[in-house]
Amino acid sequence: MTYCVGMRLDAGLVFLSDSRTNAGVDQVGTFRKMSVFEIPGERMMVMMTAGNLSISQSIRQLVAEQQNADGRSIWSATSMHEAARILGDAVRQVHEREAKALAEFGIDFNVSIIFGGQIKGERCRLFQIYSAGNFIESHDESTYFQIGEAKYGKPIIDRVVTPATSLDDAAKCALISMDSTLRSNVSVGLPLDLLVYGNEQLAVTHFVTIDERNQYFQMIRNTWGHQLKSVFEGLDKPVWDAAPEATGNVLHSSASGGKPVRVAPPAGVALPPPSNTPLQTLAQQFHDGQQ
Repeated sequence: MTYCVGMRLDAGLVFLSDSRTNAGVDQVGTFRKMSVFEIPGERMMVMMTAGNLSISQSIRQLVAEQQNADGRSIWSATSMHEAARILGDAVRQVHEREAKALAEFGIDFNVSIIFGGQIKGERCRLFQIYSAGNFIESHDESTYFQIGEAKYGKPIIDRVVTPATSLDDAAKCALISMDSTLRSNVSVGLPLDLLVYGNEQLAVTHFVTIDERNQYFQMIRNTWGHQLKSVFEGLDKPVWDAAPEATGNVLHSSASGGKPVRVAPPAGVALPPPSNTPLQTLAQQFHDGQQ
């Protein structure tokens, strides 16, 4: 599996991908998921892929070589939208050639792509392309796309990233998002590829491959985990069975009337007599248990 995230910001673009692939517990490999299409001073485009590796590699090779009906290629497209359509057409061509044979072996045609960049004369743009070759574009309401194992790294991005976020802060957030994914899913792994692109640069200026020895990423991993624990420990414990006006942080009030859904025991099961023991706070229960 994999995890890739791309962000479109007012200041430019951020791309981050891992490099782990696996076809079983004993078939784990390292293949880079990020590819750059660049003509310095004229265009800079990035493609990141998730899904079946052979399909992804076929699409990359085809899009680097093919032309559309108008004679345009990814190297001569006049807009990022046109380049995204050329990439979508390449997905469809590979599907037409490979999908039936894959299905005979019980393999789905599975590929997801994040594609973004800038062509001289227009702004930075970011797209997500699906297995059918169709795509959507990022706007201010959706400043980022994720593919692969997206769920673990999504919450931090939703809380932090807006169009006004700086490139450095977005890169930091992307790395925290990746760290959360690495900790929760063994199918995502180092090394990582990080590319940060500033508006109007029209060339790669900030790129790094990150392994376990990278100082900044190690700082992120250690500090983020420590800070999360500190924030958690700093939150007050919940208070049970108290009036909201009596104290703060009331989780349950005696007036709330909430009751669990209880399943009635079958006939013949002996039940103990009801207890009149008053409810306690979690802190009181812990204190009583220590005595």
